[in-house]
Amino acid sequence: MLDATTRSGGTATATPPAIATELALPVPAPVGLTSRCTRVLLSPWSRLSLLVVLLAGAASTVLLFEPQRLLSDGWPPQLGGVAAAVVFGVAYGLCTVAFVPRPLLNLAAGALFGSQLGLASALAGTVLGAGIAFGLGRILGQDALRPLLRGRWLKAADGQLSRHGFRSMLAARLFPGVPFWAANYCAAVSRMGYVPFLVATALGSIPNTAAYVVAGARASAPTSPAFLIAMAAIALPGLAGAIVAWRKRHHLRRP
Repeated sequence: MLDATTRSGGTATATPPAIATELALPVPAPVGLTSRCTRVLLSPWSRLSLLVVLLAGAASTVLLFEPQRLLSDGWPPQLGGVAAAVVFGVAYGLCTVAFVPRPLLNLAAGALFGSQLGLASALAGTVLGAGIAFGLGRILGQDALRPLLRGRWLKAADGQLSRHGFRSMLAARLFPGVPFWAANYCAAVSRMGYVPFLVATALGSIPNTAAYVVAGARASAPTSPAFLIAMAAIALPGLAGAIVAWRKRHHLRRP
């Protein structure tokens, strides 16, 4: 059937359906500056840069305030008992994120609070610091660092943590040799779960932490049996860890 224009003798024709459909398609809006900035800020390398800045700032803060002075100056008199131990545990966790060595913090816990309360505070700070470091590494660093795991040893360590996370982290905590912060961030970059990481950290840190806390609590009596046993408990796991690492070194060499 002819349309009205054709019947009246005009020259206009109907618009083809394909052209009409094409003309009806919406034109995509240009990407705004806000969207581009958001993508850049949330990119893996931007998040990794933020992590580096945060860790550098934390380390600088520790160097500025010198928390090791607690060993010589003592705990502030305004706090005491359980409240002081809680505050110390929080500070302990933050200091481990800032790369303060745990042995120094464990000795301080024993010297300030004694064996029992010092051990509880140190273990709480250990788990807190490990959890903070793991969360920061997982959120800010994993996406940027995982593509860089190309070396044979790096792939082997990543596979061990990803497949056998709990027992691998338990062994790393039981046998000294792997720095606390390094184990935290390596686990964060791997595919290890959050709960197995924290449980393995809590259980594996008990013997070594207890030895240092008791040594700190009995440092004034270096010839006492408790101090000597604590020093032996510090030395023997390190020796055992070195022997196990030497005997198992061929596993990491496998491609």
